[in-house]
Amino acid sequence: MDIRIGFGVDVHRLEEGREFWMGGLKLPSSFGAVGHSDADVLIHAICDALLGALNLRDIGFHFSDTDPQYKGIDSKILLKNVMTLIKEKQFSVVNIDATVILEKPKVNPHIPEMQVILAELLEVEIDRVSIKATTHEKVDSFGAGEAVKAYAVCLVSKGL
Repeated sequence: MDIRIGFGVDVHRLEEGREFWMGGLKLPSSFGAVGHSDADVLIHAICDALLGALNLRDIGFHFSDTDPQYKGIDSKILLKNVMTLIKEKQFSVVNIDATVILEKPKVNPHIPEMQVILAELLEVEIDRVSIKATTHEKVDSFGAGEAVKAYAVCLVSKGL
């Protein structure tokens, strides 16, 4: 049996008038994250964790922010592509544990729906997708509502 741990982090600036995508779900908000894709910080952190677990570099290596084919792309597609790479190596996801840092909008009411979306993409049971949310207590750019950050760790296995 081969078991590996991966860690991912992602940050995006926030801006008025943009859609706010997180965990594959569009959150109700007058502002959203800025990025080349849909800027889904949670999915990006999960992608990096999965890629890191198998020493497959990072999300920017696979989906460059200078490549026009990824402009505005739904991050769920990026995660599906990462899962293809994971399966090509004959690994599967055991679990994900993620934390989002954001002052507003509140993430907690949306976590159950995000878990359903992510569990399907990751091909795991819902109870294997942990999502937590916290604020930065009004400290720095995250606390001032200027940015959003997500951390994710994963466990993947071959032969489990």
